Amino acid sequence: MSYRRRASPLHAARAAVGCAYCLSLLVAALVLSAPVALGAVLAAIAGAAVGAKVGREVRRAALFAIPLGLAVMAINALVVRDGLTVIMRLGDLPVFGQTDITLEATVSGAVLGARAVALILCGALYTAAVDPDQVLGLFRRFSFHSALTATLATRMVPVLSRDARRLAEAQRCRPGPPPSRARLVRAATAGVLDRALDVAAALEVRGYGAARRAPRGGAPPWSRHDLAFSASAVAIAVLAVGGRVAGLLPFSSDPALHAPVRAGGLAVAAGLLVCALLPFADRRGIGR
Repeated sequence: MSYRRRASPLHAARAAVGCAYCLSLLVAALVLSAPVALGAVLAAIAGAAVGAKVGREVRRAALFAIPLGLAVMAINALVVRDGLTVIMRLGDLPVFGQTDITLEATVSGAVLGARAVALILCGALYTAAVDPDQVLGLFRRFSFHSALTATLATRMVPVLSRDARRLAEAQRCRPGPPPSRARLVRAATAGVLDRALDVAAALEVRGYGAARRAPRGGAPPWSRHDLAFSASAVAIAVLAVGGRVAGLLPFSSDPALHAPVRAGGLAVAAGLLVCALLPFADRRGIGR
């Protein structure tokens, strides 16, 4: 997965604002535990991906995230012994011993799995919708070498991934059994040093290292998309933290399940969803 410029309000916003927007969704996923709140966060991330025209990239990340979330739920249900409501008795298992699956452990695992899915999808949204060059430019004023190192890391990983896919496609055309994954990894990483030399030569030609700092130009004025997504990020963070502190979205699973759906909790969940998607409504100045 790599960044590609698209005609969307999130792509039109500056990188710092895009980072703040994605970070606010991540904070909401970490702070909130009620199922209705996590469902709203997941819906907000999915809606933001559609609004930013990166739904395909986020969908590919979901193909990895959803099985991981289900695995977290299953492991939590098997390992955790807390809970009063037994929904399945598996008997004496070789590794786990006497295993009784409880409703509380299952729901708690589902919450942890949903949170893991939200974090992965939020990272996918950030990767596909926020310009990495502009993000690294934010850190250049603090440490030029750190920004250069991060630039090389973020640029080389997609290149190596494409090389691995091309090698796999070429090897499928050859007769005989398909090669193992280990052989494919060795072949893909064999050219890393050659690529490093090429990149070092290109950096030397472009003058990297000739001066300590590049001249700083004036920052462009804030656009309406910058203001909209900044306000959205602040509103999402305030709703998530305020809802958690005020106890509007209670959730507990030890020893009994307690997750009441109240009007205040529904209002917080609806507010999260509206605040996350509202900036995408303004498409003025966005090329189609």
